[in-house]
Amino acid sequence: MSTNAQSSWQATLFEEVGGEACVNPLGSGATRRRELTDGAWVDLRPGWISGADELLATLVDEVPWRAEQRQMYDRVLPVPRLVCTYDETATLPHPLLDTARSDLTAHYRTELPEGFATAGCCFYRDGSDSVAWHGDTIGRGKTEDTMVAILSLGAPRPLLLRPRGGGSSLKFVLGHGDLLIMGGSCQRTWEHAVPKTSGVGPRVSVQFRPLGVW
Repeated sequence: MSTNAQSSWQATLFEEVGGEACVNPLGSGATRRRELTDGAWVDLRPGWISGADELLATLVDEVPWRAEQRQMYDRVLPVPRLVCTYDETATLPHPLLDTARSDLTAHYRTELPEGFATAGCCFYRDGSDSVAWHGDTIGRGKTEDTMVAILSLGAPRPLLLRPRGGGSSLKFVLGHGDLLIMGGSCQRTWEHAVPKTSGVGPRVSVQFRPLGVW
């Protein structure tokens, strides 16, 4: 897929060109935890990746994005975003993602001894791309506590969370380089979504997961 035209916006949209990409520390109070219900929690680290323009451009241009379709009742509809998944043996599309995954594994070692292994990527081409309410409950997340770490790159988009079965939702607006981690029972007791948002530019999210969670 050729995306050169789509990546041309990013150098002027977010930061000055030439900023050095850096994975910033997760400790020393930089990461804020919010306890939810039923053993679920969310950690937020704003600005985890700084100087991320080149990383974003590389992912938009070089990830082998694919379009998926989904059966909805009697119709087959396109999934409103592009996707790509890297398993634990795959070479990630940018070395900064290897550093990010290693830092996550080191920081959360006491809560997630096996560490993070896979990386799923989603490309939201504009505000009409979205993801509906869901939890990552295929695999171990259906019955066990786990973690999913989401790195957001590009245009700010809201990520919503609500208790499974309904209830008031929480909104986290994730900007360029921000990190959000859903932990504990979050995947099976809460749901999350990225709603359609008018007038916004492209966004890429990278979801780091342990093995057996998707």
